[in-house]
Amino acid sequence: MYRTDRGACPAHLRARRSRRVPSVTDSPAAPDSTPVAGPVAGPVVGMVGGGQLARMTAQAAIGLGVGFRVLAGSAADSAAQVTVGTQLGDYRSLDDLRAFAAGGDVLTFDHEHVPGEHLAALEAAGVQVRPPASALRFTQDKLAMRERLAGLGIDCPRFAPVSGIAEVEAFADGTWPVVLKAISGGYDGKGVWVCASAAQARAVLAHGLALIAEEYVAFDRELAVLAARSPHNQGAVYPVVETVQRDGICREVIAPAPGLAPARAEHAEELALRIAAELDVTGLLAVEMFETSRGLLVNELAMRPHNCGHWTIEGAVTSQFEQHLRAVLDLPLGSPALAAPVTVMANVLGGDGGDVYDRYIHVMAGDPAVKVHMYGKPARPGRKIGHVTVTGRDPAELTGRARRAASYLRWGNEDGP
Repeated sequence: MYRTDRGACPAHLRARRSRRVPSVTDSPAAPDSTPVAGPVAGPVVGMVGGGQLARMTAQAAIGLGVGFRVLAGSAADSAAQVTVGTQLGDYRSLDDLRAFAAGGDVLTFDHEHVPGEHLAALEAAGVQVRPPASALRFTQDKLAMRERLAGLGIDCPRFAPVSGIAEVEAFADGTWPVVLKAISGGYDGKGVWVCASAAQARAVLAHGLALIAEEYVAFDRELAVLAARSPHNQGAVYPVVETVQRDGICREVIAPAPGLAPARAEHAEELALRIAAELDVTGLLAVEMFETSRGLLVNELAMRPHNCGHWTIEGAVTSQFEQHLRAVLDLPLGSPALAAPVTVMANVLGGDGGDVYDRYIHVMAGDPAVKVHMYGKPARPGRKIGHVTVTGRDPAELTGRARRAASYLRWGNEDGP
């Protein structure tokens, strides 16, 4: 258990606590964003986006000895802080994308928001875009994704495009709530509204966004599967995990999903591999699912490293970040097998604004087996600023440990608000 009473700490730990080591986020000076050529003998991967996914992919690139660059919006971005090959630019600018792509062999992404027409232009100019624009379309356009999966006979929530309240009410047919989703641009619960009435639906429609309506699914739990696919059509799939969502944000991931029937786990893994092949994905594909009384329903897709796969850094033979690099470089894929019987990951969210680094001593002394990963991001309430991972055998015990560590880093106590 973690101690919140500073006086309860051993004297040598209190002394260490007073000698705080400055971190990269302490310095107001921005890092030089000029790419520096290094002794890289192999190919260079360029990742569009400077968030935590790029930051952790950079760490995997170091191990593989391949070149890695990021296109970041700011020198303060998570990956820009630690990546020598950082180029500042706007992912919405074709000129910036062209200049960035010219410095590497393969272009990939840590988010789905690059305009599809820009990606098509890059491909026409001979840039190796992985995953290709034709695949990424299905993560950028929820209506296109739903229609494609339905055409493949893959079970999804019932859906329909809607543009007015009459269409929403016809879709509901007297049964509320109804889920309204922005066709493009949503993530981490943004762009998703659960409407309990026509009045709430009218308020969402007033935003003027392109929307789809979906049935509200009374699921038993949420699952996710991470698959990788290479240009030569080699595939690898990680064990199915359970994800715990609160307020539209993933809070915990348990790998493998406890108590999942073997036949259902096999079905979920086969679905992920099939979707990756049918959509011509290169790299990672995250498939988020609902487990229901009538089977599995595919909810969302992402074609990049994903929050549901952070556990793989400690919990799998090959991390999702190394796997993504292997896949986009068309290297043989690594083993996705478990490295521990059970792994639990808990996201660390911004909380009370306290000094997270100052809280390490309690977390690390209280549970030395907890692995802490921080993203170098300013703490804002509810923002993902890091994650913790624990491995072992008992899912419930590990979940409690991960939850307590994440809570202490966020709030300064084990049972935060």
